[in-house]
Amino acid sequence: MTAGTDREGDFEAFVAARGPRLLRVAWLLTGDTHLAEDLLQTVLAKVWPKWRRICEQNPEAYIRKALVNTHASWWQRRWRGEIPHDRLPEEATSADPFAAVDLERSLALVVRGLPPRQRAVVVLRYFEGLSVEETAHTLGCRPGTVKSQASKALNSLRSTLMTAEPGTKEGSDGYAWHV
Repeated sequence: MTAGTDREGDFEAFVAARGPRLLRVAWLLTGDTHLAEDLLQTVLAKVWPKWRRICEQNPEAYIRKALVNTHASWWQRRWRGEIPHDRLPEEATSADPFAAVDLERSLALVVRGLPPRQRAVVVLRYFEGLSVEETAHTLGCRPGTVKSQASKALNSLRSTLMTAEPGTKEGSDGYAWHV
């Protein structure tokens, strides 16, 4: 077996083992299944030539950082205007068997309404469970920046989810959130 084949096998094994989790990060960043797949594929294609160097360190952290950075560069180039809809989605009921999926999707929509830096902090800290230090390392900033961005993001999410009706909060997607 050649060294190239070993490298290829190691990379394939890593992607098979960690791919679903990395795809989840990509989906949380993009909010779209197809864009998430494209984002992950783009990052994996960039990482492949460097695999021998990064596989000895922490390849998952390296790839997460590449996902955030690549998504940020995509986001900066994309038009960020609103997309008008002729009607709002219907409100989810508590008897809905898909309520958990709707809630997760609604939360993802609200998270995607955050500025890219705050969104990256929320995804890495609260969805991926990274520490403040790990998040700071991944984003290339200081822990204090992570804390302040997390605080701003959480305040923004709270204000987005609040409505006048006691016991529920309505998100920007039109769904009522029970608190």
